[in-house]
Amino acid sequence: MDEAVPQRPLIDQIVPMAVLRAEYENGSASFVKQIDYLVAQSFTGIRRTRGDGDCFYRSLAFRYVERILNSPDPAMSVGSAISTLDASLPMLEAAGFQPLVYEDFYETLGAIIKRVVQPDDSNATLTSSLLLEAFQNPEVSNSVVVFLRLLTSAQIRTDPDEYAPFLFHPELGEPMTPREFCETFVEAVGKEADHVQMTALARALKINFSVAYLDGRSADGHVDFVKFNEDVEDGLEPLVLLYRPGHYDVLEKRTEELPVVG
Repeated sequence: MDEAVPQRPLIDQIVPMAVLRAEYENGSASFVKQIDYLVAQSFTGIRRTRGDGDCFYRSLAFRYVERILNSPDPAMSVGSAISTLDASLPMLEAAGFQPLVYEDFYETLGAIIKRVVQPDDSNATLTSSLLLEAFQNPEVSNSVVVFLRLLTSAQIRTDPDEYAPFLFHPELGEPMTPREFCETFVEAVGKEADHVQMTALARALKINFSVAYLDGRSADGHVDFVKFNEDVEDGLEPLVLLYRPGHYDVLEKRTEELPVVG
């Protein structure tokens, strides 16, 4: 898949869905129909993420912070997010992670979120372009990914009865213990996320999001949207990711970046 090429940014600027459609026009008519269906649902843009196995966590993290940045009351959204993250730290310790393991990664994510309302050392608050710049920085971006992986693992490890029936080796189909599953397929970077990891992270962050499945399996172009943690009502705009086989990107209802206000 071309998302894996090293030249692709870790996360890219928004492009119109027409760009994605053009990639399938000479190949799969079923994918084209599904893309047209998404456009008809007002999803007119896509923000692509590098296909390195971390694309789910990176896409979700970016959209999570972006939604806070663009919320009607950013200060309240920042406070709520930081409160949720702070409250998750005891769960990380209960799962067996020492603060030395996670605190730097947590501070990286927390600093980005707080920068929505608090200027950093450069005396600048967060903007859409600065957020993109941060997530294109490997050190910053990968630190956020690692923290979300640890948070996902902690959610599964501290509630094993909830997740154990769904923990199988993705290739062998054999059942795995929560510890085995988390060590092999959650905490290790570069390992793709599936339904279990997405459910756990949605609960840990106390957010709801949807994933649109662009899989070429629909004859009429219909796209299934799978909702995670839908009981959470936060009053914010929907957070929607796009899944194509083996890869996640961000779905957008705009075709280009927001203008820089200055």
